[in-house]
Amino acid sequence: MAFWNRKSSEYEEMMEIIEENPGIRPAELARKLGVSRSTIQRRLPSLDDAGYLLYEDAKGGLYPFCRKGR
Repeated sequence: MAFWNRKSSEYEEMMEIIEENPGIRPAELARKLGVSRSTIQRRLPSLDDAGYLLYEDAKGGLYPFCRKGR
């Protein structure tokens, strides 16, 4: 089983917050989830593996793309 499958509910929660708050920065996302910024930084690359695509602007804001396979 892929690592991201075990964390799918956490990734879905992250994506819901990003979709509701386009341009959110990782530090704010961490605050809303009650986790450390380093946890968010570790999870971001795994989101791509799980099929969630994000765009990061020059200021570090996160924006959602559509999920692969939708």
